Amino acid sequence: MNADELVKAKVEDRISQCRDGWYVTSTGLLDSHEQAITLSAVRQGSAGVRTLMYGGYEGAERRMLVCIPAEIPMTDEEAVSELLEVLRVEKPAISRELSHRDYLGSMLGLGIDRSVTGDILVRDDGADIIIMPEIADFLIQEYKQVGRTNIKTSTVPIEELIIPNARIEVIKDTVNSLRLDNVIASAFNISRAKAAEAIRSGIVSIDHIECLKPDARLEEGAVLVLKGKGKAVLKEVGGESKKNRTWIIIERYV
Repeated sequence: MNADELVKAKVEDRISQCRDGWYVTSTGLLDSHEQAITLSAVRQGSAGVRTLMYGGYEGAERRMLVCIPAEIPMTDEEAVSELLEVLRVEKPAISRELSHRDYLGSMLGLGIDRSVTGDILVRDDGADIIIMPEIADFLIQEYKQVGRTNIKTSTVPIEELIIPNARIEVIKDTVNSLRLDNVIASAFNISRAKAAEAIRSGIVSIDHIECLKPDARLEEGAVLVLKGKGKAVLKEVGGESKKNRTWIIIERYV
């Protein structure tokens, strides 16, 4: 069984457990590729089960599948209320700037599986890391350094997650059409050929779900992620220019 088949099998197992046992079940936290496999499995067979994708906050990139028995009167908020919490990391003011990669690398160096950690929201004074509750005590005890920087950790409820203010670059451009490769090329200042190559290689997602089709048509509001380059939103689609190209406005997070 390869990695994709294993993800699908785990999803099918959670759906069956929910349906047969009449209780809420969930997967680990998934990347965009795993989310695409998950949603495909859900479409193929989730009768009797209500599902949602949850990552702790609106716009989360890493999310889990949550399965709720269809006949149980439970809100989404009630279903996810205890599934995630926040590891709050504080660093000294005089220390060097720490990146997402620094935090993740140091944590994975402790032997933590990526499936029990979600998004890492970096601030000047530290970071909020979304985690599954079962690893909280371990991280409090063992997660003492990021690189060579000493840190302090604590846990807070997911409702207290701090989402940093984003720095946004506004890009106004025209494209031949609203194909994914056209818009990715514009958003991240790369050629259309390189954009298409990135899409086919599986490092581009639409609304946090992997897309492998360069000709996928986008709609206004689509959230685009190119791994290694960042995130952008197709904020506005306008009319046509004199050369029959479509005006677009993109907000890129920098």
